[in-house]
Amino acid sequence: MALTGVQSLCHIEELKVAENYLKLVDATQVKVSELVGAEDKSNLVSYGNTYLKAFESLVSALVTPTETHNWLNISLNNTEVEVFMVGPQVTIEKIPRLGTTNSSVDIDLIGIAKNNNETRSAAVAFMSYNTMENLLKPDFFNTSKDTVKTMMSTVISATLPKTTNTELTKPVNFTLKHIREFDPSGSLFCVYWNISEWIVDGCSVLKTNSSYTVCSCDHLSTFALIMQTSHPPESDPLLDLLNLVCVIVGLVFFTLALLTFALCQWSPGVNNVARINICISLLLAHLLFLLTQQFLSLIRRQQVLCAVISGLLHFFFLSGFVWMFIEAVLLFICVKNLSQISSKKREVLSSGFLCVIGYVVALVVVCVSVGLVPEGYGSEHCWLKHDKGFIWSFLGPVCVILALNTIFFIKIVITLNSTLKKLNAEVSQMKQTKIMVFKTLAQCVVLGCSWILGFFTNGSKVLEILFLILNSQQGTFIFLIYCVFNNEVRQQYRKFFRCLCCGRKQH
Repeated sequence: MALTGVQSLCHIEELKVAENYLKLVDATQVKVSELVGAEDKSNLVSYGNTYLKAFESLVSALVTPTETHNWLNISLNNTEVEVFMVGPQVTIEKIPRLGTTNSSVDIDLIGIAKNNNETRSAAVAFMSYNTMENLLKPDFFNTSKDTVKTMMSTVISATLPKTTNTELTKPVNFTLKHIREFDPSGSLFCVYWNISEWIVDGCSVLKTNSSYTVCSCDHLSTFALIMQTSHPPESDPLLDLLNLVCVIVGLVFFTLALLTFALCQWSPGVNNVARINICISLLLAHLLFLLTQQFLSLIRRQQVLCAVISGLLHFFFLSGFVWMFIEAVLLFICVKNLSQISSKKREVLSSGFLCVIGYVVALVVVCVSVGLVPEGYGSEHCWLKHDKGFIWSFLGPVCVILALNTIFFIKIVITLNSTLKKLNAEVSQMKQTKIMVFKTLAQCVVLGCSWILGFFTNGSKVLEILFLILNSQQGTFIFLIYCVFNNEVRQQYRKFFRCLCCGRKQH
């Protein structure tokens, strides 16, 4: 009896030593991957193999004989381990699923134990390495096609330590959670590590969706999920420069329009609330988007910050579109009943009521989106992910607003044309006609109708450039229509510049 107690104490000490070594090996995983150059394949492979072998040997030391069954769970900084052991007197018919944070395994350990005629026991060790892809890179998956390889899961290992007969009775299924944004156009492969490269022999994709993939393999080893995608098109430096210039110019005119709306005196019957808030929403959206793209490499490392930025962009752009819809409604009312618009606004369309609609609608859409799919924010470009069709939380409301604004715009043009013909039946000047045509086309941009081009830009450089120019210059068109082409505002501009010039002369 005393001897048994001593053996138990010795075994406990052995377990503690093994766990300490596991922690030491786990801590070296990240350090080694940082020291070895990304292009040094031979050293990466050598260190990766050594690490896997050492870790699996240490985990094997944790396996202890049992009469029924036993479970061991270890969670380290970079690695998670689960060990399940069954003995000759096991009473369960099927072992529970072994799982870590991002993966799980289903294995017929009971059947394997029954095939071990001598001991009637078996053990399975399941390990998940969170940073192993830095050593065993997805680029080590050699294929005939020149594609981009992306590691879509954590690297996992499954072994049968201290088990005499390791022959599988049935294929093993691994469920691997996607750790990166899923690209529907990519090809997924269940692969295993074969000393120097990732290969697919003996493994296949059982089922997949945007969140996880189930792999079926007829052997145990070190596994991962790799996605192949085509190389992204090379960015056009001229188009990038044009984008930068257009956005900056648009931001300048958004600012000038806001200053004009704030500092100039307007007629009592004029309601600029929608135009002011279009400028505010789109100014903040374009400014945040510009800064994000300029510092994308830094922001992308902070996943939470990237997700917050994508949520803010979602809100600002949506609120901008809601305000475009409000502006379309106000214009339609104005054109439909020019003589009663002032009283109509005061009774029905007060500024407070409009502000509630303009921002609360966008906020509700964003809150619902966060509640339903919180992981939908924070793509590679710090925008909305395409997983589960989440992008439609933005495109859906935008499509509805664009359709309504287009209908309103057509009705406004038809009504305005017939009204002007009645008012100016005898007066038809070419200059007034040209100004009216320009205002009409510019109003189409202000109401966001030009965003429809975005659905047809695929493969067309001309449409892409046109879309970029028009939609980055909404502030420019607002400034031209409501400030430059407004006689009262122009007179106030003249007074301001005269005072400015007089002040300089006196000085």
